[in-house]
Amino acid sequence: MPTSPTGPGRPPSSSRIFIPILAGATLRDRLVACLGAMVGIGLTGLISALIFGNGPHLPLIVAPVGASAVLLFAVPASPLAQPWSIIGGNTISALVGIAVGRLVHDPTIAIGIAVGLAIAAMSLTRCLHPPGGAAALTAIIGGPAVAAAGFGFALVPVGLNSALLVGLGWLFHRLSRHSYPHRAAPAPVNTHGTGDPPPQLRIGFSAGDVDAALADLGEAFDIDREDLDRLLRQVERRALMRAHGDLACADIMSRDVVTVGADADVRSAHALLLGHGVRTLPVTGADGRLAGTVGLRDLARPAQRVADVMASAATARPEDPAFGLAGVLTDGQTHAVVIVDADRRILGLVTQTDLLAALARRAALPESAAGA
Repeated sequence: MPTSPTGPGRPPSSSRIFIPILAGATLRDRLVACLGAMVGIGLTGLISALIFGNGPHLPLIVAPVGASAVLLFAVPASPLAQPWSIIGGNTISALVGIAVGRLVHDPTIAIGIAVGLAIAAMSLTRCLHPPGGAAALTAIIGGPAVAAAGFGFALVPVGLNSALLVGLGWLFHRLSRHSYPHRAAPAPVNTHGTGDPPPQLRIGFSAGDVDAALADLGEAFDIDREDLDRLLRQVERRALMRAHGDLACADIMSRDVVTVGADADVRSAHALLLGHGVRTLPVTGADGRLAGTVGLRDLARPAQRVADVMASAATARPEDPAFGLAGVLTDGQTHAVVIVDADRRILGLVTQTDLLAALARRAALPESAAGA
């Protein structure tokens, strides 16, 4: 019976080879990972050889480091790929393997005990790293050279290889503009100095909900807890944009925008803000293009010219989804987004009031009328 071209029996085509096997992965990410692993492993072996030589007394580089390179360069945001996970996980596991090998002389029994205890040791020291299991095995079945090295094997070459690889990975990711060591984006904070949660956290799910959901599923996921929270909030924003994607910034923006020149004095900017009852003024440069924004908070600082106190401007294009601005307009600091063209010339302004009015209108309309 022939299978449907879109059914489960369809064999993979050549165009599907690079479909991400990890969420968020792209072909470019994979190519960068390949290059990084090539450079990182090559230089780790070279530096180890220059320091200790390449004699038969110890292996130049241990196999688990190759698996560490996969995590370090392919998924640098993973908790399993962070510096302490790599260095601590491999080194501690090697120590466990050496200790088990000395106490249990039957290799078939020792290998199971070593890997199990290595997982326990890495978990207790918060450096869980899958290649650590291979490091524990290598310490037992590595042959006479490993046995002769004793506990020193955990430091050279395992610890040395791991530290060199992490250092090279850090340098590579800086050059390729990847974040490593990975730091989750800071959680929203209340910028007004009160005890209330920030606006983004007052509705929707809470951190406790995320923890409870993880407990309900009963699974361990290879993602940082803060990254998971940030991902779910971005999903909420994307769902809002999809539901109201037909409404563009151009549909709700103010077009008669009051602006001030960067060379204007701060008193004139203050008068414009109060006279028009607005909270943000776009600032233009001598060429008429957007240079920044200024508000009452900025004007409170001592200065003569607007250019000395203006802040960077949040911008969007007229065709962008209007509800895509919800995140920036609820950060507690940004009161308006400047709508610009490709040359940064001002086309309009979307304020918190504009977005709230659009949301209120959508909520008041029947579903069929809202989508019309």
